[in-house]
Formats: sequence, C-alpha cells, structure tokens
Amino acid sequence: MLDTGYPAMQKYENIGLDLPVFMRGREIDTKSYMTDLNRITPKRLRPGSRIGIVAPAGPFDENKFEEGIQALEKIGFVPVIPSRLSRKKGYLAGDDTHRVSMIHRFFSDPSVDAILCARGGYGSMRILPLLDFSVIRSHPKIFIGFSDITVLLTALYSRCAMVTYHGPVVTSLGAGSAQTGDALVSAISFRQRIVIKAENGFILNPGMAEGPVIGGNLTLLSHLVGTPYAPTYDGHILFFEDCNEPPYRIDRMLTQMRLSGCLDGIAGLFLGQFKDCGAMTTIREIIAEIFQDRNIPIMGGFDIGHGRTNLTLPIGISARLETGSRRLSYLEPAVS
Repeated sequence: MLDTGYPAMQKYENIGLDLPVFMRGREIDTKSYMTDLNRITPKRLRPGSRIGIVAPAGPFDENKFEEGIQALEKIGFVPVIPSRLSRKKGYLAGDDTHRVSMIHRFFSDPSVDAILCARGGYGSMRILPLLDFSVIRSHPKIFIGFSDITVLLTALYSRCAMVTYHGPVVTSLGAGSAQTGDALVSAISFRQRIVIKAENGFILNPGMAEGPVIGGNLTLLSHLVGTPYAPTYDGHILFFEDCNEPPYRIDRMLTQMRLSGCLDGIAGLFLGQFKDCGAMTTIREIIAEIFQDRNIPIMGGFDIGHGRTNLTLPIGISARLETGSRRLSYLEPAVS
C-alpha cells in the first residue's frame, strides 16, 4: 500500500437518515441538460477526511463491506455510515426514496468530504429521475463507484458538469490489490496528473487522441440509450468494461449503441476488463468489427473493472490516449 502519511482513524460513526427527499412534492424536468455550466473539479481529500457511504443499488455482503471499511480506515479516511444503510428489499438496498435520500443527505452535509458507494448490483437507474441535480451541483464533492454506479457517474458529469470517479466500491476495496488502493488515493488526494499504463495491452487501431474521459460499464451505458440520461460522447475518449456477459450480448449492446449514433463523435476508445465474458480474442474481434470504419485510436488491456485491480479513472477530465506508449495520460489534476 502507498505510504500516504494518513494516520489510522478510529471506528466510523453511525448516523440516521430521517430527512425528507429534497424533490418530494415537486416535478423535475428530466430532459433539461446543464450543458452551459462550467466544469467543477471537487476538492481533494486529506488525512481525516470524512467519506459518506451510500447504497444506491443492491444489498451487500456484510463481511466484504466491513473489510472495505477497514481498508478506508487504514488509509486514514473516516467512513460515515448511516445507521440503516441497507433496508434490503429483494435485489435492492431499500426502496428508491431511501436510496436516493442518502445521496442527497451527504451532498448537503458540509461535514462530509466525499461519497463512496457500498456496492453496485442493480438499482441505480431507478433513482435517476429522483436525483436533485441542483442540490448536488450546489455542494460538489468526490463521488466514487463503478459497475451499476456508472449511470450515476455519467449523470452527475452530464447534468452537473461535475467530475466523478470510476473506482472501487466498499465491498471490492477490501479484497482489492494494493494497486487498487494506491490508485484511489492518488486520484482523490493529490493534485497530480494521473498516468495509467496497459503494459501488456493490445492495439486494435493505432493513433493518438485527446479529450475528456467518459465511460464505464458497457451494459449500463447501452441501457441508457434512448433515455434522457444518455450522456453525449462527442469529442470524448470513451472506455468500456463489463463482466458475466457472453460475447453475443457484448455484440448486441455495442451494436445498439452504434445504430443509435451515439458513438459517431468519439475521439478514441479504450477497454478495461471483460471478466467472465468469454475469450478476450472474441471480444477484440467484436470491437474491431463494430468500429472498423472509424479512424480513431482503439486499444485495450487496462486494469479497470471487475478484476482484483481496479484503477480509479476521473470522468470529465481531459486526457491523451496514445497507443504507441500504451498509456492514458491525464492532462490536468483530478482534484482541486
């Protein structure tokens, strides 16, 4: 683990969640994008920074959760955990109102410096219409997660012009590699330009591109197509990762996105892990065929996604993708 100089912290605190949901009793225009807003880069974390834990999707394994909390404490952060974080409701960590209220509560709480999701699973898409983006933009802070959380990362970036962070969730942090923890700390605690290498990566189309980074889980991004929450990829460097999806489903999702036209303006593409998705050679063939008429740099092999190593990627920060050096180099710090 990276020696951060962060002291070990005491046991996390528990808080209640009895505040009402902010948007209750009024309508929200889900079709109005805040495209005219200046980008917001959240403030960096320091020793003792408080991280609010939310569960916007599925319920979680208590043992894995505790391991992740201990990992956060070891780094030197203070987890802030609601007393009833998960009110398990089948495959959800509570009803939609409960899950979104945690997000609003922590964005509005000035004593909380960042927000980390407990787990992915399923459920984040259900709360998109309930999010009060004006409240979130008024109280910007680091928001971290991946997999099902992809839709929240892209929504906060698209609607609030706020940089978000594609990185580990609590339940994956404890079992994650040392590199996973180091990358998380580097991204959210230091004003430095992140460089991510794919030492053993593969190149599908050589070249170099620059643009803001956006992306995440392919399944979730494809399911956003046709909704008011589908992000704009034009001019962006896009990345995908996924797990437990057979090749024909990968093909179907990419084909849907291609036919929708949403991929027409991307500047470049890189791939993370496709864990338990069949042979990677097959995935490579699918990607190459889908993008065969595009003269953009395309490469894969980055440690991003559902593997033991899941490097943290800021979404909304400009970067340079270079296939020759097999690296993604951010052009500015990920935090302010």
